[in-house]
Amino acid sequence: MTAPSLERKALDMRRGACPALSAPMMTGDGLLARIALIDAISPGQLAELCRLAQRHGNGILDISARGNLQARGLTEISAPMLDTEVRALNLPLREGLAVEVPPFAGLDETEIVDPRPVAEAIRQAARGIEGLAPKMCLVVDGHGRLRLSHLLADIRLVAVRSGESTRWKLLLGGPETKGKICGVLDDAGAIATAISLLQKLAAMGNKARGHDLANGLPVNADAQPSVSPFGLFAFSNGFHAICLGPAFGQAKAENLIALCDEAERLGIKFLKPALDHSLLFFGTHEACEALSDFAVQNGFITSSADPRGHIAACPGSPACTSATIATHDIASEAAAECADLLDGSFKLHVTGCPKGCAHPEPSALTLCGTADGISLIGRGKAAEPPFASVSFANTSASLRRIADLVRIERREGENSAACLARLGTDRLAAAVTSGRP
Repeated sequence: MTAPSLERKALDMRRGACPALSAPMMTGDGLLARIALIDAISPGQLAELCRLAQRHGNGILDISARGNLQARGLTEISAPMLDTEVRALNLPLREGLAVEVPPFAGLDETEIVDPRPVAEAIRQAARGIEGLAPKMCLVVDGHGRLRLSHLLADIRLVAVRSGESTRWKLLLGGPETKGKICGVLDDAGAIATAISLLQKLAAMGNKARGHDLANGLPVNADAQPSVSPFGLFAFSNGFHAICLGPAFGQAKAENLIALCDEAERLGIKFLKPALDHSLLFFGTHEACEALSDFAVQNGFITSSADPRGHIAACPGSPACTSATIATHDIASEAAAECADLLDGSFKLHVTGCPKGCAHPEPSALTLCGTADGISLIGRGKAAEPPFASVSFANTSASLRRIADLVRIERREGENSAACLARLGTDRLAAAVTSGRP
């Protein structure tokens, strides 16, 4: 195996770059390598990945919004060693184009169809296509219990019923709610059209994305928002799964090792890194409940009611060289002091810089670090103009004022996102600057 080139000039630190196991990316705490899986692994295998992260990095692991593992703090010497040793474990690693399926694909009796055969056919057919954008992504969604509606995708296939048969609605660009409808196709047509679109994008250059092909197409008005994945799931065959995750998608290796050891002790055989920075453990009802109790005691999120699960926070400073704030400290305080604001109707976006990597879509409320303090943005992306700016020291107090205003002004049956939108940025700015809700 040829060791990856780790010359600093070859390490792309832009928002549009995508790290990989053999092509790590430089961050503030060293190189970051992504370990992308396409199938379940055992708790023991995850524990071994954690030990490799300790041996070759700083022992901090991320679980991305798309369910990819990331080892942090690698060096130019240790990154190739991690690559070699991870591959020696013979894990189901993803190679090439990202073709995502929901975490319960093939297990979920509510699915219209198992999306994995179509996804694998596209994955294989796309191997020879070169020149695609680094973050190019396809989603193949069987329309089951845990959907991938909120994930951005260049090309999305969503299963739909058509009489007695199953077909695929093909969408271009964005999350499902904003995707443009390109057609409704059978299996063969969906695969062939997806490959044809990838070839067109490759011919347009490595900055071309799915939305570049979507001009004039209708928006998918029938899409439904995704639900939180955290909690216990039961299937008709007696199968169970518990979905849990580290706060803000980041954990110490020793904490994940302890979780995996407990899972093995309980007889849990399989797990999957999953969407929204989570892990799915599959086992009996009793084993899943016991693991959930252990996870709660050790600081993991296990319920959709946990306010930490409603915050999108990037690694922040000092882990990222672009970040100006310790995002996880701010997020932890927000979860503890403003839980009533974080009702699940929106993601509070806490970002270290205007790139907004943790939440590329607009949010009802964003806290963005700058050189001078914190920008507060309403109903927009991190790079958009703020309605107020505050000092670092006043961040938590400002957020509490907004939370107090929403609590006072919320109408019966109204959620936080709707209340924030109705109040408008002028009212929010007045609450922040006046010191009163």
